[in-house]
Amino acid sequence: MKEYLTIGEITKPHGVIGEIKVFPLTDDLERFRELKHVLIDGKEVKVLEVKLLTDRAVLKLEGVNTVEAAERLRGKTLEVKRKDAVKLEKDAYFVEDLKGCRVFDSEGKDLGVIYDVIATGSNDVYWIREPKELLIPALKTIVKEVDIESLKVVIAPVREWSYED
Repeated sequence: MKEYLTIGEITKPHGVIGEIKVFPLTDDLERFRELKHVLIDGKEVKVLEVKLLTDRAVLKLEGVNTVEAAERLRGKTLEVKRKDAVKLEKDAYFVEDLKGCRVFDSEGKDLGVIYDVIATGSNDVYWIREPKELLIPALKTIVKEVDIESLKVVIAPVREWSYED
């Protein structure tokens, strides 16, 4: 498992005192209120203040005091140490842990590797790009087993839940 988890991407400066606007890569925007430190390019940075907008977080970081300094952070990701991450409920997984898991159907057919997880609002969708693009709804009726340690996900056979031609 990865030691660090990505929680957001810096999109642009906010205001004139070096605040940054962050696109959350977590399903709980409120989680940003609890941040004391984040990692940017592997360096720990103290979080001084957090404001929440409708769909973004605005952070004031120690040492970032100008628009120019904030601009240099554009496009960088915010990470936290796994030990500092929120505790997950049973049968919940960090997206970072699902990426790279190999997906098999319950008959043993290798369907590919999870490239990303798409949040749709009602349920997540596992995105496999190769060997054939496949979108798998992350529903209990479809996803039968997730073994993060072994990087393996087992789903019901595709013909049971999809409308393939």
